[in-house]
Amino acid sequence: MIEDWRQRRAAKRITSGDGRPLKRFRWWQLPFRALFYLPLPQRDGRQMVYAIDIPRRTDPEGGRARAHLYLDGRHHAESKLPAAFPVEGGTIEVANSAFGLKRCHYVTIAGRVHPLVPDPKSAEGRRARLERSHPALSRAFGFLSVLLLLIGVGLNLLQLAEPISQIPPIANSVGSFRSPIHLPIWLNFALAVGAILASTERALRLRFSMLDHIGK
Repeated sequence: MIEDWRQRRAAKRITSGDGRPLKRFRWWQLPFRALFYLPLPQRDGRQMVYAIDIPRRTDPEGGRARAHLYLDGRHHAESKLPAAFPVEGGTIEVANSAFGLKRCHYVTIAGRVHPLVPDPKSAEGRRARLERSHPALSRAFGFLSVLLLLIGVGLNLLQLAEPISQIPPIANSVGSFRSPIHLPIWLNFALAVGAILASTERALRLRFSMLDHIGK
């Protein structure tokens, strides 16, 4: 029931496209644009190619980022995020986070989930190429990202617990807590930057969890 409600809401956000051609990805758009493809073979042997173009900016009218759906190189539809575009055989679901995309997947009618293919020139495409060509280095980056998030979130929670526990109703019921760790401002700032970089790296791989949500 909840999923049906979400689908109905997403459908209301979709507007028709204007037929403009899809522009090629340029290197200087790395920080400002994400581009993904979904080729779908047809029964007659043809192949339709869907593309999802996400400018990394907010909509000036609604204040939310938009996803643009292209079909065979032409603008087919657009929607504010999160978006769910009905396509041949299923739905393309797109959602973002504070650090980038957390979802850009094709969900079939049968419920199978397939990630879309990033443009090789995009930041997501370059990260995927690193994973293919240097898997060991890619795993090391992934491990470091999780480690930075765990350290940053864990230390911040310890430091936040102390002032929260001193609120009179909480202190009277469970007692106050004194954090064993008090970090200097510069180190807290460095940990915050590390957590942001870690979540950004994970967003390039469309990885998102509660850990990323807490760390933002």
